[in-house]
Amino acid sequence: MLMENNIFELQYAMDTFYFLVMGALVMWMAAGFSMLEAGLVRSKNTVEILTKNIALFAVSCIMYMVAGYALMYGGDYLLSGLAGGETLVKDALESMSKREDGFGGGSVYSTASDFFFQVVFVATAMSIVSGAVAERMKLWAFLLFAVVMTGFIYPMEGSWTWGGNDVFGLYNLGDLGFSDFAGSGIVHMAGAAAALAGVLLLGARKGKYGPNGEIRPIPGANLPLATLGTFILWFGWFGFNGGSVLKLGDIASANAVAMVFVNTNAAAAGGVVTALIVARMLFGKADLTMALNGALAGLVVITAEPSTPSVLQATLFGAAGGALVVFSILGLDKIRIDDPVGAISVHGVCGFLGLMLVPVTNSASSFSGQIIGAGTIFGWVFGVSLVVWMIIKIIMGLRVSEEEEYEGVDLAECGMEAYPEFTGAQGSGL
Repeated sequence: MLMENNIFELQYAMDTFYFLVMGALVMWMAAGFSMLEAGLVRSKNTVEILTKNIALFAVSCIMYMVAGYALMYGGDYLLSGLAGGETLVKDALESMSKREDGFGGGSVYSTASDFFFQVVFVATAMSIVSGAVAERMKLWAFLLFAVVMTGFIYPMEGSWTWGGNDVFGLYNLGDLGFSDFAGSGIVHMAGAAAALAGVLLLGARKGKYGPNGEIRPIPGANLPLATLGTFILWFGWFGFNGGSVLKLGDIASANAVAMVFVNTNAAAAGGVVTALIVARMLFGKADLTMALNGALAGLVVITAEPSTPSVLQATLFGAAGGALVVFSILGLDKIRIDDPVGAISVHGVCGFLGLMLVPVTNSASSFSGQIIGAGTIFGWVFGVSLVVWMIIKIIMGLRVSEEEEYEGVDLAECGMEAYPEFTGAQGSGL
């Protein structure tokens, strides 16, 4: 029994440590979103988008602690004092000793590490929204929405999927054959649905679309920064998908983690190359922004199921995302949905594609279950987000004034500039 206890304690320590490291990698994705979005907006809106990203992460952590985790998984994290390691290990030992398959049959880790891993996921979902509404939304309107999104909207749909609860007591998505390994729909499509609702009420940036239907490009200020952000996201995605294996302390799990890492990387590579080729065919040039979004599209697609495809299949799935994201960005522009960073296309359209590809390699899922699951997630998040955005619009307004938008929301919302030495604009002190 002593040896079994020692083996269990080692597995417990490994799985907990693995969860924490993977969560830290996902947290680092916040830096990736910050750099990507700061690079793809105009210089006069840089400080505000950075403020949104660091503030939304803090809001997400607080709201998920206060309400989100309990709503999604049950229990009271805020008052439970789950840092009591000795009690946790004792309870886990008693539970595992009753298992017929011994100590290696399930995931064993600190509940605090699970909370940490989950909270960085909810922050990722909210990060998706910030880029889509960039350059014209009021900072405090955005943060007010973040409170509701991270404390209620996301945890509710998460409880129906990863939490295993029935959808309003009507049906269970797992029983219908729905599967989403690391969150193509639960995290990414949900964030895009909330973003789409906000963008529809917010409207396009001034000057983006001409009176005769022409689409006017608005280039980002810092493509090196956007490229850095994409690489940070690519790196952090290994934690996003790898951590979703949920354990490391046995041979099967270690092999699964390795496969997930390899497939995640392959899908991103396939997305980059395909987006570049499609852009070359359409525009006659190698479009860097499309390549960056191609990488992210491939990553989003493979997130739904990175453990069962072969490396070649993962590359092809990523390539499909890389092609789709180019046409989606162009299509949304044609119908005048202004998304400065392509977030709705990358995370929403490609998130849906990822869900639809799961049954190709995972026999435990079904196409009907994936469609119902996707419809449930999108319908809930989009519908409730639309109502919340409307209420915020009535209370305080969503959009800055036309003059503030022209001058840049950095000065209007934050009172400072990101590059005062270079621009020499008002507020720089020069």
